[in-house]
Amino acid sequence: MAQSTCGSKEKLCWQLKINGTVQGVGFRPFIYNLANDCNLGGWINNSSAGVMIEVEGTYENLVFFQQQLQNNPPQLANIESVELKPIPSRGYKFFSIAPSKTENLKTALIPADAAVCNECLEEILNPLDRHYLYPFTNCTQCGPRFTIIKDIPYDRVNTTMSSFALCPDCSEDYGDITNRRFHAQPVACPACGPKMEIIDRKGINVTGPENWLSFAWKQLLAGKILAVKGIGGFHLACIADQHVVELLRTRKKRSGKPFAVMCRDLEAVNKYCHLNETEKQTLSSSSAPIVLLKLKGTPCLPQSINPGLSTLGVMLPYSPLHFLLLQGPLELMVLTSANPTDLPILKDNHEALEYLHGIADYFVIHNREINQRCDDSVAFCYNDKPLLVRRSRGFVPNPIILGFNAREIVLGIGGDMKNTFCLINKNQAILSQHLGEINTVEAEDHYLESLNHIIKFYDLKPKILGYDLHPIYNASRLAKNLPAEYKYAVQHHHGHLASCLTDNHYHDKALGIILDGTGYGPDEAIWGFEILHGDLLDYQREYHQRYTPLLGGEYSINNPWVMALSYLLEYYSNREGTEIIQELFAKDFPEELDLVLKTASKSRNHVKTSSCGRLFDAVSALLGICHVNTYEGQAAIELGELVIDQLDNKASDPYPFMISQSEIDFLTIFPAILEDLKKNKDLALIAKRFHDTVIKAVTSATLITAERRGLKTIALSGGSWNNPYLLTKTVNILQAHGMDILLPKNIPFNDGGLCLGQAAIAYRRWKENVPGCSDENS
Repeated sequence: MAQSTCGSKEKLCWQLKINGTVQGVGFRPFIYNLANDCNLGGWINNSSAGVMIEVEGTYENLVFFQQQLQNNPPQLANIESVELKPIPSRGYKFFSIAPSKTENLKTALIPADAAVCNECLEEILNPLDRHYLYPFTNCTQCGPRFTIIKDIPYDRVNTTMSSFALCPDCSEDYGDITNRRFHAQPVACPACGPKMEIIDRKGINVTGPENWLSFAWKQLLAGKILAVKGIGGFHLACIADQHVVELLRTRKKRSGKPFAVMCRDLEAVNKYCHLNETEKQTLSSSSAPIVLLKLKGTPCLPQSINPGLSTLGVMLPYSPLHFLLLQGPLELMVLTSANPTDLPILKDNHEALEYLHGIADYFVIHNREINQRCDDSVAFCYNDKPLLVRRSRGFVPNPIILGFNAREIVLGIGGDMKNTFCLINKNQAILSQHLGEINTVEAEDHYLESLNHIIKFYDLKPKILGYDLHPIYNASRLAKNLPAEYKYAVQHHHGHLASCLTDNHYHDKALGIILDGTGYGPDEAIWGFEILHGDLLDYQREYHQRYTPLLGGEYSINNPWVMALSYLLEYYSNREGTEIIQELFAKDFPEELDLVLKTASKSRNHVKTSSCGRLFDAVSALLGICHVNTYEGQAAIELGELVIDQLDNKASDPYPFMISQSEIDFLTIFPAILEDLKKNKDLALIAKRFHDTVIKAVTSATLITAERRGLKTIALSGGSWNNPYLLTKTVNILQAHGMDILLPKNIPFNDGGLCLGQAAIAYRRWKENVPGCSDENS
């Protein structure tokens, strides 16, 4: 083991336990060199309980050591706390790195996957370096972490790299304290590491490690679709050609949902999209998420990539493999997650062959196992800060630090859509990667596999559990079979409010404006346009949108034109409304229309909804923008696209609406919109007027409630806030009235952050001795 001399005469000895993300980030060589610079003796090791250090030297040197440790740690390290206690002098003469140790209590944090660093990229492009063109090059500052770890402490033997024995060169780097690959667990080179190959649909090898890249370029340029095995799973890749992308859509059965693209570098991104400094930094960060950007007019990309949208999801190469694919003739390629409909992202070679044989022409694979599936993260930038739409690769499993210290382990189950789960342990919340929809056997298996993975890592046994109130949510059904002593059903929008409050370390009562698509209410209606007053213990509903029938239930959610029909029938008399509806929708939906009208007339006992998402759906359909949702939120997203360029414009006159004691009634906007359509007014102006109406209604009702309750703090949560116009204008108005606005910091607005609120509420209720549900009633 490399060692340094300590020459101090009068010595003190300190023992330090470092808590946080300090394994797999170059922390031990950093401490070794720091101790050497400070003339200290002692040792450091990784353990399943964290990083342990003993240092011995003069008081001045020890103090300087501690200051540098906390103020200037390695780039990827995140020190949560330093537990220090003086101990008797050990007589250390040298500082060394001791072997890793497994403790009974597992508290060490697993690092997230990190995008390839510039130093590794330079080596990959250097013909004289042994890592030249090697797609698995990494060091302590970059590379896979969470996706390859099987257990802690984070050592090679506990990763999927354990089967690759280090060659003499890599072994030398791994053991050299001065080398940036010192104890980099995934370290590898062409002589000893994973190998690339390309196979066809029959599983027959068509290339080896030497010529895979040139073959991939050739096939992409020929219009072929490739399945590419990355860090957290497979992607489908193709060139940005209208016909090729349409072919991908046909094969994948994904008619409208936008695809993301990967660009060679920021220069290429800037060629196609508007970029501000925050967006550049977010794209180039070690987490390297997909960032939603505004497209430029020219040069134009095929509309088949993002139908009906003026924004585009863009990412930079975050692994050497992706970097190499974009070093040849392509500066941009379409790259979308390779998950068949309703199934998790694929991670194994045999899975890809089984599920993608009818989609991909060739499979770009390797023999490094992916232990944990992990989809790409997604963000957009607002007020010089990135806000997450999906929290996954690059962020998970970095903990969210809480403003309280839980005495028991708590589990938040999440919802059925955009699912994540949350485990609270002391002052930390560990959220899972994005798991998607929990609506298939495979998705449930993936959920349980991911949950057991985290529970195993940290040896956590949840005593308290929070789950969604919805009686038929699959995630809530799973909660019944999970062991926990106390279980609490949490109303969906209260969960949203609590998630934002918890993420902001806010513990008092606040107002919440929760706007989304679906959430089960205790009155058995589907909520979604809610102004709440509450805290982590309980809530009161102050205002909501007037209920509208959800004709056909899920059918209305998938068919925005049916929601438009429902609103029109609520406003007009049956005869007048039917005539208008026939004029609007009979041509496109002749058979369906008759059936829906019969359903509407037969009974008034339909499920009711106050959903913001359904309101946006109805207006989108009324304007002819989107009649049928081919992906979640399509109608609302495409309607919001019409106002993106109007952020700097003044508010228009709102359509008429009414606020009663507890309801906001938007029915009167529908005849007004029809009148504007008859006058052939521009759709973008109508869309703006509608948005301004919603903003006026929301801010008016919120300010009334704020005065009534004597509160100034307002939390915003729910997926509708991903609409930049709605978010920006609402926040500006409320702040102008002296309100303090809380936005999610570490979690998405949407259901991807719901689990944090569920866990926080469940813990608070347990702490206040609120009775939970038995397993039979949960």
